[in-house]
Parts: sequence; C-alpha cells; structure tokens
Amino acid sequence: MTARVGEELPPLRIPITRTLIVSGAIASRDYQDVHHDAEAAKAKGSPDIFMNILTTNGLVGRYITDHFGPRARLRKVAIRLGAPNYPGDEMVLTGQVTAVAEGLAEISVTGRNALGKHVTGKVTVSLAPDSAEDIPRPGHHGEAHGPHGEVLGPHGEVLGPHGEAR
Repeated sequence: MTARVGEELPPLRIPITRTLIVSGAIASRDYQDVHHDAEAAKAKGSPDIFMNILTTNGLVGRYITDHFGPRARLRKVAIRLGAPNYPGDEMVLTGQVTAVAEGLAEISVTGRNALGKHVTGKVTVSLAPDSAEDIPRPGHHGEAHGPHGEVLGPHGEVLGPHGEAR
C-alpha cells in the first residue's frame, strides 16, 4: 500500500450507541460509572453516559487499518479528546496523510460529532508492501508474524507448522 502526502482518507461514519459506549468501556476494563450508568453520569454533571478514550483510540486505529489494509501496523497513536461522544450521536472520522518516509506514513485524524471535535490527533502507521514479491515468506529470513507470534502467509492468513493455511 502506498500513501502520498496530502492524500485524504475517506470519511468513516460511526453511530454512537449505548452498546458501543458500554462494550468499549468493558472491553478496555474501564469500569468508571460515567461510561455505563446514566444516573451516575447525570449526578456528576453529564447529560448521559459518554465514550471513554480507549474506545475512541480503538476506533481511530480501526479507521487507519481499514484504509491501509490488514498488513499495515500502527506504530504510534497520539490523540486528544474534545467534545464527548453521547448515545444517539454520530462520529465522523476523517484523515489526511501529512508525511511519508521509509515505509511509514503519518496521518492527521479528526473525529467530529454534533457538538464539535470529539478527537484530534496523529497516527503513524507502517505501510504494507506493494506487491506479493515484497511480502516475507514463511521459512525465509524476515518472515511475517501476527500479533500473537503466529506465522502469516502472503495474504495475512495464519500458517500451520508446515506452512499450510489454517
């Protein structure tokens, strides 16, 4: 996958549901009541529950890897939150490539909702090779590995001990 400075990523529209907010908080082990208990959130001055930063961070990462493909790897995600994401709203993520060098791309990302900018930041991603010839093969120097150390085939599939796809 290639990237060019100035390239605009297509927008990603994400409906903000109670289920997304609560499940994101649980998945990230953030048990703060403002992320799952509407009455507690109201008692603390919020009109409703709201999304935590770890869920937002995951959605930003998804936005980047959806665009650059399954072989792209996030190297750095630096975000700042602004307007809260409340249930019933929609967040629209947009991005622009701001730098490309040595197999890495930097993308400026913004996520907006009805209240304004929910998230702003920069993401650095390592780009996947452009062709199958550039993809490391199992059993060769520099073979590709998945997030759990498994050996990956030329299309990102997990390979067994003898090089067969699982």
